[in-house]
Amino acid sequence: MAKDKISITGIKAFGFHGVLDHERKNGQDFIADIEFTYKTDKAIKTNDIKFTIDYGLVAQLVKSLIEGTPQNLIEKLADDIAESLLKSFKIDSVKVVLHKPHAPVDMKFSDISVSVERKK
Repeated sequence: MAKDKISITGIKAFGFHGVLDHERKNGQDFIADIEFTYKTDKAIKTNDIKFTIDYGLVAQLVKSLIEGTPQNLIEKLADDIAESLLKSFKIDSVKVVLHKPHAPVDMKFSDISVSVERKK
């Protein structure tokens, strides 16, 4: 039984996550990279979209969670995303990398991110 991966990188959405008042008031961009595994045998055999995972719906769910209820920590938001994907789709495992490129750090940096991996 084949298990393959789909990756979606660069899902950008605006949210109000963070522990500082100005993060909660002004918000900022967050970027999510998603990689998930699922059983692909039937999709490959039939070449029929109804047997695969709709990655457009995956991306929409991720975006809605980033835009949704503010969390203090991006670790919590990344976990919420991973758990929601596992519950909403027939996937076996998921990796979420959540980037906070404008984190309030008093120095120049390229990116700050957290990665979580979850399985059913």
